[in-house]
Amino acid sequence: MIDKLEYTNKHELIYLDQTLLPLKQKYQKTKSYKDVAEAIQKLRIRGAPLIGIAAAYGVVMGVHHYKTENRKNFEIHFYKVTETLRNSRPTAKNLFYALDRMTKVFEENIEKEFYEIEDLLLREADAVFDEDAELCKRIGVNGSELLGEKMTVLTHCNTGELATGGIGTALGIIYTAKNQGKEIFVYADETRPMLQGSRLTAFELYENGIEFDIITDSMAAMLMKEKLIDCVIVGADRIATNGDVVNKVGSYSLAVNASFHKIPFYAAAPGSTIDFDISTGEEIPIEERDPEEITRVNGEKITSDKYNVMNPAFDLVPNELITAIITEYKIHYPPYNFGSLKHMFQSYIQTLRNEQEDTE
Repeated sequence: MIDKLEYTNKHELIYLDQTLLPLKQKYQKTKSYKDVAEAIQKLRIRGAPLIGIAAAYGVVMGVHHYKTENRKNFEIHFYKVTETLRNSRPTAKNLFYALDRMTKVFEENIEKEFYEIEDLLLREADAVFDEDAELCKRIGVNGSELLGEKMTVLTHCNTGELATGGIGTALGIIYTAKNQGKEIFVYADETRPMLQGSRLTAFELYENGIEFDIITDSMAAMLMKEKLIDCVIVGADRIATNGDVVNKVGSYSLAVNASFHKIPFYAAAPGSTIDFDISTGEEIPIEERDPEEITRVNGEKITSDKYNVMNPAFDLVPNELITAIITEYKIHYPPYNFGSLKHMFQSYIQTLRNEQEDTE
């Protein structure tokens, strides 16, 4: 397992700077929640589940390193911390899911001593981390049912250990299938403009002994035409209750091409990625990022700054293009109606938490 993030007893967060991979593995340390927000915004910490975990620990640091005896000031500071972290990135639901959990713990215990509140917040952040690791395992088991004894899978962006608290979502399925003795070959598209596929997914696949080729994003349709791809598996940053999926930009193109070539297109994500408050993906905010991510590579200018640039980080895959959505609970098939499953997912998480507490 790749050590991507750790909260220490010195109340500092140590994290692997993912912008430097795969050529350099460097760990950063911070005791500042503002640094955590910046690391999320700058993609040094990335992946929908992992940014939620990092934000949860950011809340703990923000509380621990703030010194006051005034309860009102303590409360005002808490909401300042959570608001800063909420503003780091707008699209991934897991970020807001984790911060909502931290806020609930804070509000339910606001009358307790400050150190007690801090301890409860740390326990909740640990639970967010541990639960995601377990959910990844269960997604892997469920999703591996969709892979035959010999399969070629196309992936997009990075959906593995670097993006989650555990083995990953889409990549976790591949790792699980390999451990079951299945022969899996992966085409990892580069995923412009930040190259999470060629940098991060390739790094993980190599470390885990999975055979793969890196391809450019524009090669996928040709490989499908030549019947070299058996299925596409992607992750998700937010899922609407009707099954619309918002994921890394380029996912829609893959879904359209997969549909045309009659290839299954799967999305894998934990229940924390589902936004039970929205009906369709049209309601999901799409993050527009810095034009320099396109005009520069590793800081080197590759085109003129005078040119206009569009740089949305995500796009919307409508539910009719999605063969199945794989969660920790089960494999979901159309028609999707996650709104009716909200209490089921909540109950499932509570059962998981009870199981983990019983083993402690």
